[in-house]
Amino acid sequence: MTAAPAHPDVWARLRRATAARIGLGRSGHGLPTRAMLELEAAHALARDAVHAPLARDDVLSALGELPAIEVESLAPDRGVYLARPDLGRRLAPTALARLASGDFDLAIVLADGLSAGAVAASGPALARALLERLPGWRAAPIVIARQARVALGDEIGQALGATLVVVLIGERPGLSAPESLGAYITWRPAVGRTDAERNCVSNIRAGGLTIDDAAGRIVWLLTAARRLQLTGVGLKDASGGLEALAPPEA
Repeated sequence: MTAAPAHPDVWARLRRATAARIGLGRSGHGLPTRAMLELEAAHALARDAVHAPLARDDVLSALGELPAIEVESLAPDRGVYLARPDLGRRLAPTALARLASGDFDLAIVLADGLSAGAVAASGPALARALLERLPGWRAAPIVIARQARVALGDEIGQALGATLVVVLIGERPGLSAPESLGAYITWRPAVGRTDAERNCVSNIRAGGLTIDDAAGRIVWLLTAARRLQLTGVGLKDASGGLEALAPPEA
């Protein structure tokens, strides 16, 4: 009896190189059961990431001795935050009163965004890495912001009198990355700044950009921004590769 011909899984090697869902196969007109269940599980993780509250105690514990201020946006709860993005861009009046202006080179904001888990997992470690790589910079207390959008950092930085603000915020979850952190850098933060006036370093997570590599890129951008006195479309990331290169000369 002749053996049935082998049908090797030609996608197996490619799957090992990417988290993307490729070569899933089919069962009739739909996905095989295993692929369908894995997709539904990933979707549940992404949905949970959007609704999960910030693990405040874990973040404060990870920050250790670093001074921190807690603030909230105008969105009173998660439901309103998701339905009204505009409210997540402005500080609640009581929160604004907690921010005292000073002569700061840098303000770092840990914002829950659309994945509070990403902030808890990577935010404090990245904030520490940035401060360690910026000796001599006058840094404001770390600001922990709840129900926050990226633009909330503009009002926070303006209130603190900071020359630059870095918002470390949970990015919109994907089906393979529910805990991805983004870093948004703005020169002379002020209410009304646009996304064109920022630089972004994204995909900071396990399986993505490491804390060390992200810190290298962000520090390069911060140093270049201070030299050129701008961020956004006029500032291109020329740090080169993923390794943390020396920042541009002042």
